[in-house]
Amino acid sequence: MRLDHAAIAAKIPHSGHMCLLHGVLEWDATTIRCVARSHTAMDNPLRVAQQLPVLCGIEYAAQAMAVHGALSGLVGDKPRAGYLAGLRDIQWQRVRLDDVEEDLIIVAEQIMGDASLAVYQFILSFNTDPVLQGRATVVLDAERAP
Repeated sequence: MRLDHAAIAAKIPHSGHMCLLHGVLEWDATTIRCVARSHTAMDNPLRVAQQLPVLCGIEYAAQAMAVHGALSGLVGDKPRAGYLAGLRDIQWQRVRLDDVEEDLIIVAEQIMGDASLAVYQFILSFNTDPVLQGRATVVLDAERAP
């Protein structure tokens, strides 16, 4: 594993249980592949009525994008704030994330962007079974955004 949970938490604004990613498996200039295990945790802060809806996977993808921005040099070492500006082509193949014990794999690929704004396509899967996919426009560092 290239980065563990503590190293990820040092690179994104989220901390404690809200830092959802367990590790970065690999990354390059355009793509990051992460692993998460927090989807089964009962203290996951995104749970609703003891369940983790599949659309919460968008937050997992957003955190992978934020880590990628820090690692690839798009933003400073740890951006102060960022946000999703838009989502497109969101598709999901199941209703929940918490009912699968396997690791959740998150892959995000930057398809365009600069230091303040990027467009990523992402896919979340268990093994090779896709769970959630789509595209996101992300303001990587809201403090520097135009």
